[in-house]
Amino acid sequence: MRSDWLEAFAVFADAMNFTRAAETLNISQPALHVKIAKLADWLGEPLYHRVGRALVLTQAGARVAVFAREQTARAEAFVAELKTGSSHQPVEFCAGEGAYLHLLGPTISKFLGSREHVLQLLTGDRDRTVDLVLSGRAHLGVTALDAMVAGLAAEPFAVVGQVLVVPEGHRLARRARVTLTDLEGEALVVPPQGRPHRQMLNRMLMDQGVSWRVAVEAQGWDLMLHFAGLGTGLTVVNDFCRVPPGLVARPLGELPGVHYHVVRRAGPLHHAGAAALRDLLVSASTGPAGGP
Repeated sequence: MRSDWLEAFAVFADAMNFTRAAETLNISQPALHVKIAKLADWLGEPLYHRVGRALVLTQAGARVAVFAREQTARAEAFVAELKTGSSHQPVEFCAGEGAYLHLLGPTISKFLGSREHVLQLLTGDRDRTVDLVLSGRAHLGVTALDAMVAGLAAEPFAVVGQVLVVPEGHRLARRARVTLTDLEGEALVVPPQGRPHRQMLNRMLMDQGVSWRVAVEAQGWDLMLHFAGLGTGLTVVNDFCRVPPGLVARPLGELPGVHYHVVRRAGPLHHAGAAALRDLLVSASTGPAGGP
């Protein structure tokens, strides 16, 4: 199995488009087709198929793509180290915007302060973070998980509570704590349908027999808080969020804690920088007590 076949397939798997992949590799499309065809023949497995007008990796193709990305990255790092004495391959790390803003700042600052490694930050919700890590396009991630995922190694990072955010003049602002039944008849700022937070909240309110309505759908803690600040409705967010002036947060102890994990592909971390960042994240873990 030749390294140029793997390199070509890694680029193709990221683009899922022969034209763009060939341009990236600076080769012709027929040459790219030949490389991928030879790799598939050597492995004895089809690596992609067509669904409508789209190209989709087969199960074998997805596994080969992970391997190809890893081998290409390790080869590039090895050559860079031979030439310069150090590898400048960046650590690719993925997390949600809220985690970056409210959970990960101190650890990332400490990691970058060593100036030993370059960090490439990717942004994604739970599904995207898991997908990037499993596919080898990110070395590490931090995301909320409520169940383990096959092929993923997950280590606890923090467990955070959830709070109801209301305007200072709202009737519930005078309460030290609130319950789900206090939300009867309220309009709520919530994520779009299908998002984990929306599903959890809807299920918990339904179990309590609470009737409520959607004020506005917004993706991301800060945007949800923004609309709550405009007076469109109340909202429920993680307790690490900074509440804007004019709003107050009240604990909602009936809601489960949100479990954040450090995630990576199962198996050893070959990238020294990724291993160093993982060690920092795990050492910064606070477990059930809350965010760092």
